[in-house]
Amino acid sequence: MASPVPRGMAAPVRTGLAGVLLLGAGVSVALGVYAAAHEPSSRPLVTLGFSGMLQMKTWLATGALALVVLQLVTALWMWQRLPGAGPAPGWVGPVHRWSGSVAFLLTLPVAFHCLWALGLGSMTPRVMLHSVAGCLFYGAYAAKMLGLRLDGLPSLAVPVLGGLVLGSLVAVWASAALWFFSRSGLPVF
Repeated sequence: MASPVPRGMAAPVRTGLAGVLLLGAGVSVALGVYAAAHEPSSRPLVTLGFSGMLQMKTWLATGALALVVLQLVTALWMWQRLPGAGPAPGWVGPVHRWSGSVAFLLTLPVAFHCLWALGLGSMTPRVMLHSVAGCLFYGAYAAKMLGLRLDGLPSLAVPVLGGLVLGSLVAVWASAALWFFSRSGLPVF
C-alpha cells in the first residue's frame, strides 16, 4: 500500500506550509473585504508634515520600496547569491532585518489611508491593480513572517514569499507612487 504522505515531505511540513499560505490568503482577503465594505472618508487623518495625503503616501511608499530593495540585496548576500561578493559580513543580517522592519512601518500609514480614506478602488484598471497588490503585499508579508519562524518548510518557501512581498510592493508603488510622480514631478512636500 502506498504511503499517504509523498516521499520526502512529512505531514507536519505540508501542514506548516498550508498554514502559512492560508494565513497570507486570509490577511489579503480580510483587507480586501474591509476596504470594499468600508465607506471611505475621502480625507486624510494625518499627513505627517506633508502637504497632502497623496504626497505622504507617495514618499513613504518610495522609502519602503528602497528598503525592500536593500532587503533583496542583503538576502542575496547572506545566501551567497550576490555576484562578485564574498561571504556576507556579520552586519548584513541585522541590516536585512532592520531594513525590513522599517520598510513595513513605513507602509502602515500608507495602507491605513488607502483603506480608511480611499477604500477598495475599482474605478480604473490601475486603481484596481493597486488595491489588489496592496492586499497581496500584506498577505505575503504575514505569510513570510510566519514562514521564518516555522522549522521544516521547503527551502524555497521563504525566498518565494519574500519575492511575493517585493513583487507586490513594486506593483503597489508602480501603480500609485510612480503614477503620481509622472503626473506631478517630484513634489518634495
